[in-house]
Amino acid sequence: MKRAYKSIIPLIALFIMLSSFSRNLTEKDPEKDPEKDKVLVSVINYMLLNGHYLPKVLDDDFSELVYTSFIETLDPSKRYFTQDDLQEFSKYKYLIDNQIKNADLTFYHLVYGRFTEKIKNAKKYYGAILAHPFNFDKKESVNVDYDKGPFPKNENELIDNWRKQLKLNTISKIREAQNLEAEEAKDEKKGKKQQKSSFKELEIKTRKEVLKNMDELYIRIEELEHKDWFSTFLNSVTSGFDPHSTYMAPSAKEKFDIGMSGKIEGIGARLQKKGIYTHIVELISGGPAWKQGDLEAGDIILKVAQADKEPLDIVGMRLDDAIKFIKGKKGTEVRLTVKKKLDNSIQIISIIRDIVELGETYVKSSIVDKNGKKYGVINLPQFYIDFNDKNFRNSAKDMEKEIANLKEENVEGLLIDLRNNGGGSLKTAIEIAGLFISEGPVVQVKYRGEKPRVQSDTDTKIQWNGPLVVLVNELSASASEIFAAAMQDYNRAVIIGSNQTYGKGTVQNILPVNQFYPKYEKELGFLKMTIQKFYRITGGSTQKEGVYSDISMPSKFSYMKYGERDMKDALAWDKVDKADYKIVNSYENFSDVINKSKERIIQSPNFTLINDYAEWLKKNQEDTTYSLNFKEYTEESEAHKKSSEKFKSVFKFQSDLTFVSPKSEIPLIESAVINKDKRIAWHKSLSEDIYVNEALNVLSQLKMKSVNNMVKN
Repeated sequence: MKRAYKSIIPLIALFIMLSSFSRNLTEKDPEKDPEKDKVLVSVINYMLLNGHYLPKVLDDDFSELVYTSFIETLDPSKRYFTQDDLQEFSKYKYLIDNQIKNADLTFYHLVYGRFTEKIKNAKKYYGAILAHPFNFDKKESVNVDYDKGPFPKNENELIDNWRKQLKLNTISKIREAQNLEAEEAKDEKKGKKQQKSSFKELEIKTRKEVLKNMDELYIRIEELEHKDWFSTFLNSVTSGFDPHSTYMAPSAKEKFDIGMSGKIEGIGARLQKKGIYTHIVELISGGPAWKQGDLEAGDIILKVAQADKEPLDIVGMRLDDAIKFIKGKKGTEVRLTVKKKLDNSIQIISIIRDIVELGETYVKSSIVDKNGKKYGVINLPQFYIDFNDKNFRNSAKDMEKEIANLKEENVEGLLIDLRNNGGGSLKTAIEIAGLFISEGPVVQVKYRGEKPRVQSDTDTKIQWNGPLVVLVNELSASASEIFAAAMQDYNRAVIIGSNQTYGKGTVQNILPVNQFYPKYEKELGFLKMTIQKFYRITGGSTQKEGVYSDISMPSKFSYMKYGERDMKDALAWDKVDKADYKIVNSYENFSDVINKSKERIIQSPNFTLINDYAEWLKKNQEDTTYSLNFKEYTEESEAHKKSSEKFKSVFKFQSDLTFVSPKSEIPLIESAVINKDKRIAWHKSLSEDIYVNEALNVLSQLKMKSVNNMVKN
């Protein structure tokens, strides 16, 4: 990726400007020297303007973006700032661009200083409010979509916001306690009837719990240092360029790289700190969380409980401390209280920790007999490669071997499962595409200010020339989209799955900030920056649009805002010239098979229920207002619970298909190189997967044209 910086102007001008206020910087403690902040602003601004794929003009519009982002990140629930504060802040609303250029941090210091004052006041607010019972007979409500509401006009409105939010916390906990007691009353194993708590007792108990949680939260918030909040400001600047460009302090970079993956005991997820919240960045393929299925990228972990013990609130907790509670020994249970990205609902997810084995991230295959014919199912969880280790497994080579093994067993079609595959190596994506075409362009890659470069498969060998179906979903991204797009553009495969894939058509590189200001001896951190954009061989970008499936199947995400297109300040879709390639006209009944599949999906009671579920989720996502009257809140909760009953079996499905390991895998299972129990579990999940079932229906109906009629211009 170094070539991306050939066009960067010499650093002399930057050094001259920085030296004007940091001549003796290296002689001081950088963590205590405020001049370090100026260095960071200047160098990161320089890197973005000279290295980002599509640099922003630092003007009033950009200034407003940074202004809004920083304030909203500090105060997403509108608990701290009033309109009086905003009035004072607003005089810098259109000056931040100039301040960034001059390493002037006046706006940052004003907002951060006010924020620290408000944090101190917060203890007085919530302590006074929780000292007295709430009036649950009062007819009032609260909207938890805080983005839609204005900041409070004054201190009185601010305190009332606090009151309503704390009342909602309390009312929800009372209902949880009542439901728990109701469940315990049904449990005959208890041997004796449980004493039912009065409403007054529950109200007092829950207020104490809410107070305890708030106290713990603000202890953790007060432990955060200036550098933590300044990183938030820097990320308000970087996100103004695009959502994937982020600044990471040295310690944050280490934590970002902490993947609860490899051969360690945990849940198999990568976490990242954003503000006071711990976000799920990625699930490790094959890990416990990935297998359990409920946890998703973008979810926020609010609490962590060890089995049935009292949950610990981790909001505001440092990431490395939070990870200590989430990780644990194999076979132990962790219960995560999660705010779902999907609909903002609060859900408790139970995961049994396990050793997350790297082998589970590799290509694997299964064979299924359908109507007397054999078909191969290949799962590709990521496009993996290690350029630093020649002996490390390579997804392209593994895929080639897997296909060879399946061909030996005379399979008549291949289904490649790319669901939840977030991408990886572009090189292996091109090589894997080459296994299904003779030769030709696969993708176009464009650097800033340059013409797109066509990257092609140059090997004329075709590893598989039979029927091919590619299964995708909303989380298939980046390299997955490149492969799927190439197969679609060549008319080589049927793409089936979600309406469209994620839509990430950009590439990021992580660069040390010190590389651009080497005279500074202490670590300045890292900048992850967007440097490239992908384009299909047809010319259209995969950015935002992703890949539209030839056959769309309903999913729980069908009506949700989910994907690159829904991310704030994401780079736009555009197009370049079409590459020179020849369509492979492989199938004699392509359109007919697609139309029949669409008819089956429309007529399927299972898919109809999934579609209804998706609509229900969307409706719940949009309904963000809660009654704070206890009777009404209870009625709403019961109504929601009743309406959800219809969807208890939404993804329950059982096909009549049996999946088995290919013969080449049997010795590896017998020698314990491959975990037998995990293979059995995977085969069972395939037989219960309605999406795999329909993809195999399509695969079994595809008919290839004769070789003489397979290519056209």
